[in-house]
Amino acid sequence: MSVQCETTAKKSAGAAMGFFERYLTLWVILCIVAGISLGHLMPPFFQSIGQLEIAQINLPVAVLLWLMIVPMLLKIDLKALKNVGEYWRGISVTLFVNWGIKPFSMALLGWFFIAYLFRDWLPEEQIDSYIAGLIILAAAPCTAMVFVWSNLSRGEPHFTLSQVALNDIIMVFVFAPIVALLLGMSSIIVPWSTLLLSVVLYIVVPLIIAGLWRSVLLKGGNGQRKLERTLKTLHPWSLSALLATLVLLFGFQGEQILRQPLVIVLLAVPILIQVLFNSGLAYLLNYAVKSPHCVAGPSALIGASNFFELAVATAIALFGFESGAALATVVGVLIEVPVMLFAVRVVNTTASWYEQRDGIASYEECCPGQHH
Repeated sequence: MSVQCETTAKKSAGAAMGFFERYLTLWVILCIVAGISLGHLMPPFFQSIGQLEIAQINLPVAVLLWLMIVPMLLKIDLKALKNVGEYWRGISVTLFVNWGIKPFSMALLGWFFIAYLFRDWLPEEQIDSYIAGLIILAAAPCTAMVFVWSNLSRGEPHFTLSQVALNDIIMVFVFAPIVALLLGMSSIIVPWSTLLLSVVLYIVVPLIIAGLWRSVLLKGGNGQRKLERTLKTLHPWSLSALLATLVLLFGFQGEQILRQPLVIVLLAVPILIQVLFNSGLAYLLNYAVKSPHCVAGPSALIGASNFFELAVATAIALFGFESGAALATVVGVLIEVPVMLFAVRVVNTTASWYEQRDGIASYEECCPGQHH
């Protein structure tokens, strides 16, 4: 590892994975058990929650998703967009993988595995819905957990922040068209009004609220400390909202899962392949354009991970609680941490190989004007 990247890594060491994030897969499994059990014990309760809708948007889920999304976006400094040009190699690779490869590769994997290879083991009436969920999952790059992956891979924090800020802005304009295009190619009817409403509710409005809230917190003295205190206060609420959403989803999905427990395993296959393929592709492309390793690592991880909170919300809005689409997005949550930790391990163990190549750009060459 270069001296520049090592120094950068040491200075970004404050974003280590917390206890909850490290065992996210365990919490999801517990939510599966709790949701299925409660769904059997209190079916009227779940039915009443499912009926609380306005314009096909479920109100309880909307509140829970806001509690998840707004604190995540509060971490994003949109002013970091001014640094995008300083990391043009890594930014270009990540944008290409995030928006030019990942949604389309997931669609192909969904068509091959779900519509063809696994078709006989899945409920016929849910095939299109499963594919839709996979597409929605892949169409939005991750926002919050990316900072954890970047830190664990000893990544350059300014690149990560710039890339995430840029992706959030791009999502406002590109998420809905890509989802609509790929669902249309799958012969799935797209309710455009609901899709656009989801973008407004779960991307545009939270982004505006988080941006304004962040500006207010940072004004005056001790602004950074106030921001950190607010994030610390919101963190338990955000985690609780995630767990509550998962319990609700599995409360509705319980009967289907009990009838065909193999469904979750089969849905995990294309998601797993997609993460490994896109992370590997982004990593090798950064190697080809000679990005430093401290940029290539987070670029590969941003290129592979998903904004599953947005995916869950959109899938519920478009297809409902009991849909295969909602279940497919939740499977993404289930395997997110172990798969991404594996990708981090590969990035870290190949660092010496990566930096042995002649011509790999130094940190100063790649990121002029930055001083650490």
